[in-house]
Amino acid sequence: MEAAAAPVANQGESHGTAAKTARCGDSDESAADYISRVPDAVLCTIISLLPTKDGGRTQIFSRRWRPLWASAPLNLEVRTRHPGPGVPIRTSSVFPDAASKVISKHPGPACRFCFHGLCPGDLHDQAETWFLSRALAKLQELDVGYAFCDERNPGRNPLPPSALRSAPTLLVAKISCCDLPREMVPSMGFDLLQRLSLISVYISVDVFRGLLPACRALESLHMSNVLGTRCLHVRSPTLRSICFRNTSGRAELVIEDVPRLVRLLIPFGCRENCGTIRVISAPKLEILGPLLPVVSKLLLVSQGVSSADLANSMHTVKILALRCSGYELDGVLNILRRFPCLEKLYIIFHKHYEMDAKIEPQYDRRLYPIECLQTHLKTVVFETFVGHDKQLEFAKFFVLNAKALKEIEFEGIYGAKNDVSLAYQHTLLRVENRASRDAQFEFRSRYRNTAIHLLRHIHDLQC
Repeated sequence: MEAAAAPVANQGESHGTAAKTARCGDSDESAADYISRVPDAVLCTIISLLPTKDGGRTQIFSRRWRPLWASAPLNLEVRTRHPGPGVPIRTSSVFPDAASKVISKHPGPACRFCFHGLCPGDLHDQAETWFLSRALAKLQELDVGYAFCDERNPGRNPLPPSALRSAPTLLVAKISCCDLPREMVPSMGFDLLQRLSLISVYISVDVFRGLLPACRALESLHMSNVLGTRCLHVRSPTLRSICFRNTSGRAELVIEDVPRLVRLLIPFGCRENCGTIRVISAPKLEILGPLLPVVSKLLLVSQGVSSADLANSMHTVKILALRCSGYELDGVLNILRRFPCLEKLYIIFHKHYEMDAKIEPQYDRRLYPIECLQTHLKTVVFETFVGHDKQLEFAKFFVLNAKALKEIEFEGIYGAKNDVSLAYQHTLLRVENRASRDAQFEFRSRYRNTAIHLLRHIHDLQC
C-alpha cells in the first residue's frame, strides 16, 4: 500500500511544481506568447480595426510585429485642425502631414479612409495626391467631404476627381458638403457598394439618375439635404432601406420601383418640413416613419393617382412611427386608417408648437373605421410620456379601442415605482375598461431620442 501511494504523492508534487513553475514564468510552454501564435492574417485584421496611431504603434511590440502594420489593410482618419479649447482630440485621427507620411510608407491596400477637411487650395491638391496613391487604390470604406458648407450656396465645392477611383471595391461610401459633377459617376460602376450616404451634396437630375443604376448591390441609401434637383426618382432592384431627411423642404422623393424596400425612415426634427414623399411601388415596405401627422403635405402615399383615396392604403406596413405634441389625435387617427395591417405603433411626443394648432377634421369611427385597431395592432409605445392631459387622452383612446392590443409601453422620466403610483396611473388610463383584456402595461424610466437614434443607425438593417 505504501509503495502504491508513492507514485500518487510524486504525481501531486509534480503537479504542484509545474503550477509553481508556470506562475514564476520558468516553463517555456506556459510562459509562451500566445498572441504570437495567431496567424499573420488574423493579426493584420486586428491591426486594421485599430485607430491609425494605434495601428502604427504595434510595430514596437516585437520583431515579428514590425512588418505586420505595412501588410495590414490601412484604416486612416485625417483631421485638419485642433477642435478648440476644452474639446478632446480624437486619438483615432492624424493631421494631414502625418497622413502623407503614412500613405507614402504603407503599400496598401486601405480598408477605410475618412477626411472631412477638404477645402479649396493646398488641402484639395494634397487630397488629390492621396487618392492617386497605391495605398488608397482599393478602398472598401470612404467618408469624405469639405470642412464646412456655405449656407447660402451649400455643396458647390467639387469633390476631387480621383476621390472615387476605388469605386469598384467600395462597400461603404459617405460623401458630404460638396458638388457631384457629371464625371463623378464612374462608367465602371459601384459593383460592391452596399451603403451610400449623400449629405448636403449638390447633384443634378442626370447624375442622380445615373448613380443608382451604377450601384448594383446597394442595400441602404441615406439622403439628407440633397440639392440640385426638385425631384429625386428612386429605382433600384436591390435597395432595402431608404432614409430621407430634407430640412429645406425643396425636394420631392418619388419611390418609383423598389421591389425589395423594407424601411423608409424620415428622421427629421419636429418643426422641419421634409417635403413630399410619394411611394408608387414598394410591395414589401414594412417600416415607416417618424411622420408628422399635422403637416398635410408631409407624406403622399399613392399606388396610383390620389393620395386621398383610401383604396391606396399601405397594407404591407407593419411598424409605423408618428411624431406629435399630443394635440393631434384626430390627425393621427386619420393616418392610421391608411395602415390596416399595422402591428406596432410608436407615438413620439415633442414640444407643442403653433404649427400643431392646425385644426384637423374630427375623426368619426362610424364613418371611417380603423381596421388595425380591430384586428392587428398589438403594441403601442409612447416615448417621452409625461402624463399631461393631452397625452393621457392619446393613451386612453388606444386603451379603450385597440381590441388586439398585447402591450402598451410608456417611456418617460419616472421615479421609483410602487404599487400606489402604478394603481394611480392605471386609474387615469381607465385600464379596467380596456378593449383588450390581454393588454399589459409597462412604465419605463428611460428616454431615447428616436431621431438621433435613427441617424446613428441609418444603415443598420437589424435596428
